[in-house]
Amino acid sequence: MSEILLPTSAPTPRTEPVTSLRPGATLAPAAASVAAAASLAPRLFAQAPYSDQEGGFPTEEFIWLREAGLLTAALPPDIGGSGLGHPSHALELLRTLRHIGRGNLAVGRVYEGHVNALLLLQRYGRPAQIARWATAARTGHLFGVWNTEAHDGVKLEPLPNGRYRLQGSKTFGSGAGSVTRPLLTAQLPDGGWQMLILPADEQPPVLDTSFWRPLGMRATASFRVDFSGLEIGADDLLGHPGDYYQQPWFSGGATRFAAVQLGGAEAIFDETRRFLRDLKRTDDPYQRQRLGEMALLVESGNHWLQAAAAYESKSATDAESAVAHANMVRTAIEEICLRILPLAERCVGARGLLRPEPFERLHRDLTHYLRQPAPDAAQADVGRYALEKTSPAYRLWND
Repeated sequence: MSEILLPTSAPTPRTEPVTSLRPGATLAPAAASVAAAASLAPRLFAQAPYSDQEGGFPTEEFIWLREAGLLTAALPPDIGGSGLGHPSHALELLRTLRHIGRGNLAVGRVYEGHVNALLLLQRYGRPAQIARWATAARTGHLFGVWNTEAHDGVKLEPLPNGRYRLQGSKTFGSGAGSVTRPLLTAQLPDGGWQMLILPADEQPPVLDTSFWRPLGMRATASFRVDFSGLEIGADDLLGHPGDYYQQPWFSGGATRFAAVQLGGAEAIFDETRRFLRDLKRTDDPYQRQRLGEMALLVESGNHWLQAAAAYESKSATDAESAVAHANMVRTAIEEICLRILPLAERCVGARGLLRPEPFERLHRDLTHYLRQPAPDAAQADVGRYALEKTSPAYRLWND
């Protein structure tokens, strides 16, 4: 398997580099990570057409993320991170993800999975495990979360020597072939679900690249992954059976992929405005009306991210409310993105959908990424929560 950690420096970019990818010394670590992501976004955007290959992976881009300190940003400062994983920095984390999505949704998808894995291992790992996996992140290992079962879902068989053998497959293994520390869920003989982090550079699974023939997000390399016959040790197990599905953290993570999606919508807005300026169509009243609506939608999404971050403090005390709110954020941002797509199409017309304009790729990627599991169930859960409560509307989410 190829590893992100092997290259020691980024090749010459195809566009002018930003002034600095590293956080400014005067910024607090969490704010510096946001600034680093914002600074990196234009470079990611310029590189995206070259990475947009079926079965490919944005290797150069993840070298840049590593150099910017973003592969460790979700870790606490005392083990080499920026503290983005702490609830008090929830808004900085969401803004960081949004900026990466603004640069390249495929990079954002894989990076969000990396962050998700780091948050899970901090929540459920033992101190020695956290230290070991933090060291792996610092040295350039890429993490991910692969939980979608194939028809032969992953099973975990205890062995007499205290080790465990894996059998079965996952699909949508984003970053497969480059993610060297995937977090998996596997079913135990008693039916329980156990998390584990596989050292995939030492125990490489078999990749079925033919699975990934997508409409968009081509560069995520989201292959079918077969783990049959691989063995792990007890130290590779994370937490206890069932921990992965604990609420509100299981459903609450939806706000993170929603932040990446909103970044994709921002990229479409920025490019639509640039396109109209280049054509000198900014005085057209209909274009102004459409851009005004797009601006309203994008800013609405940013308010939803702020609300999601503010709600983070309720996660530990009111799981049901936190899950319903996360589902509301996810649903709202999906709707925002779905409304922005046709507005942009009307603005740029057929001319704008011709390469090398970026709209064709942006539309493919965002349309595909929006298809997250169970959108109707997420919205129905919001309705269930509201129906079961007796609080008036103004107190329903702020009591």
